[in-house]
Amino acid sequence: MALRFDVLIIGTGLAGQAAALRLAETHKVALISKRTVEDSASSWAQGGIAAVLDNRDSIEAHIRDTLAAGAFLNDPQATRFVIENGRRAVDWLIGQGVPFTRDEGGYHLTREGGHSARRVIHVADTTGLAVQTTLTGKIRQQANITLLEHHIAIDLITSEKLGRPAPRCHGAYILDSATGEVQTVAASHTIIATGGAGKVYLYTTNPDTSTGDGIAMAWRAGCRVANMEFIQFHPTCLYHPQAKSFLISEAVRGEGGLLLLPDGTRFMPRHDPRGELAPRDVVARAIDFEMKRRGLDCVYLDISHKSADFLGEHFPNILSRCLELGIDITRQPIPVVPAAHYTCGGVVTDLRARTDLPGLYVAGEASCTGLHGANRLASNSLLECLVFAEAAANDILGQPPPQTLELPPWDASRVSDPDEEIVIAHNWDELRRFMWDYVGIVRTTKRLRRAQNRIRLLFREIDDFYSHFHVSHDLIELRNLVVTADLIVRCALQRHESRGLHFSRNYPETLPKAKNTILKRRRQPVPDA
Repeated sequence: MALRFDVLIIGTGLAGQAAALRLAETHKVALISKRTVEDSASSWAQGGIAAVLDNRDSIEAHIRDTLAAGAFLNDPQATRFVIENGRRAVDWLIGQGVPFTRDEGGYHLTREGGHSARRVIHVADTTGLAVQTTLTGKIRQQANITLLEHHIAIDLITSEKLGRPAPRCHGAYILDSATGEVQTVAASHTIIATGGAGKVYLYTTNPDTSTGDGIAMAWRAGCRVANMEFIQFHPTCLYHPQAKSFLISEAVRGEGGLLLLPDGTRFMPRHDPRGELAPRDVVARAIDFEMKRRGLDCVYLDISHKSADFLGEHFPNILSRCLELGIDITRQPIPVVPAAHYTCGGVVTDLRARTDLPGLYVAGEASCTGLHGANRLASNSLLECLVFAEAAANDILGQPPPQTLELPPWDASRVSDPDEEIVIAHNWDELRRFMWDYVGIVRTTKRLRRAQNRIRLLFREIDDFYSHFHVSHDLIELRNLVVTADLIVRCALQRHESRGLHFSRNYPETLPKAKNTILKRRRQPVPDA
């Protein structure tokens, strides 16, 4: 028997939780989490939320900075929509009880790369965690929200699968990871808030849950996907064998941190007049260039010229984590390397977070709203989550519920238990390694073609495995990762220029007119050449 809800929300990051809280007064909501509700990419966000909160700042300045960082591929209407709603989004979080850092003038605002003013409101260097903790407390007390933790969505249930002519999303099939049972979840409206796809790369700042699930599911359901070539590599991930995915916040450079070679000399001024405050793509390519040119394992980020009290107040999490690893940032520089950080493309949505499929919404990193263009401006991501979570909720609240259909149960009658689980682990490792080698910070057409050939082979192998064996958590993620990798490579091959986060040695120039790379699904199981 299917579980029935008014709204199914897949993902428990900021977008998912914000939408759930806005809907739960009047709607019965299911909130799906692959692990626990607290475990999301949003909770890892260190920097903060960019919004115009100071009289010396302006909406127009924030828009200009966003367009410049996005290499003018941004959608102007979406950009203005998000930024004009920034203050209200932050006020909503304050109303929920988020304890933003204060100073003598009110809320402390920091500045990050690409911003022309201090406009990033934060909770020390653990903003995402503080926001998630606050909202999670409210989520767990809300009677109208059903939490399904340790559940992973397999696929959306669409009219096409039900043999009905009118296209619509009717819910999803969900795997209970603890029992192995597949549940049918029926919902009048479904919101994908699954985050990005950083785990498609070998090195990433993302949590293990960031496997492109929502993007892959929406693509399989027939939604358009855009601008997947624009993968933001964060310039400064801590380089240490025991520090998996630990991010050194953009705010460290915003507060005066300097990037140094091993001999202590700065190199950023040679690459960009903005130095360490250049946008992330510029800084990441500069670091990549210096490391490859000099054969370095890492470069260094030095903030030791600031007082210990200042560092303890503004970066307590970074300070303590580095100390655990034997690095005293008050006295010595931090070893750093670039790592995959943010997926700027995703499922195409409008200003109400609606996709091409009626009944399906996407909010947060899994979406392509037009805000980020070819490169996300620092700390615009949490803002986007909040604004589009509200937009989706408002659209749902303004609609009468559609007719609820009887949905068929998951059919596992023709599959068996897998005989070689090692296939999943091997394919996962191979995919992430060749994506890092061939589809990384600097690309060539030859490398992209090599990656595409490997993806084609993996597609067939994974599809065969999926068709014959019971689904598992790892198999679902691997299936979604290979779809996401394919979308990244296909978009990259279509862009015959270098713009923002996509840098091609074959096409180093930027074309006069910025155009989106939009993919529309073809009805075939294996991607074309």
